[in-house]
Amino acid sequence: MSVSLSRESEALRSISIATKDACVDFPIFDAKSRSLKKTVMGLVGGNIASQSKVPIIEALTDINVHLEHGARVALVGHNGAGKTTLLRLLAGIYEPTRGIAEIRGRVAPIFDLGVGMDPEITGLENIIIRGLFLGMTRQQMEERVDDIAEFTELGDFLRMPLRTYSTGMRVRLALGVVTSIDPEILLLDEGIGAVDSAFLEKSKRRLSDLVDRSGLLVFASHSDEFLRELCDTAIWMEHGRVREQGPLEDILRAYKGHS
Repeated sequence: MSVSLSRESEALRSISIATKDACVDFPIFDAKSRSLKKTVMGLVGGNIASQSKVPIIEALTDINVHLEHGARVALVGHNGAGKTTLLRLLAGIYEPTRGIAEIRGRVAPIFDLGVGMDPEITGLENIIIRGLFLGMTRQQMEERVDDIAEFTELGDFLRMPLRTYSTGMRVRLALGVVTSIDPEILLLDEGIGAVDSAFLEKSKRRLSDLVDRSGLLVFASHSDEFLRELCDTAIWMEHGRVREQGPLEDILRAYKGHS
């Protein structure tokens, strides 16, 4: 037993995220379409490089981040600053165009609560599908179904197709699944505004428990209160670059003073 615990502790300590001068660029091949460039800028932030024949969106530039097991990191910055793009880099969804990004550990990227859910199958079936998408096994998800059902308070709707759900009901189901997993690296982009206030408070408690179970958290949110509940350090993103890193309260003061 002690050998098993020792191996588990060693595995946890090996969880880490490290980037060195990491950049993410997106070429825009339709240079005639100004609206297309504006659309992409709105999605990824960053800057437009003017030196290339093909316009390049410099979504992230010279990102240097080193996080280890136990880190609880907030991402702050205005819309389009590069927070979500950075999360996607750390998740391995985007590879760096230049530089290095090394992620050690099983990643649970939670950016869009609806990803991995099928509108034509039931809520119960979607619990399994969404869990598999997040790296869990079928058995693990089947063991969690009752707990998820109780949390969502969806009752008989769980046996109905997802397309019959309201937006708030879909968010409840997705949150129930997301907060039931056991991640090593949790990358979270806040998106839970479509539920009532009482259920939101209930969700925050579940998210706090989820964070406690994770080895490493990076959380992008505009809610200072929520960030204070879950994080102790912060990264301030601006125009696709890391402007400042440090203790959460210091970064929040600097960011709010600049805004």
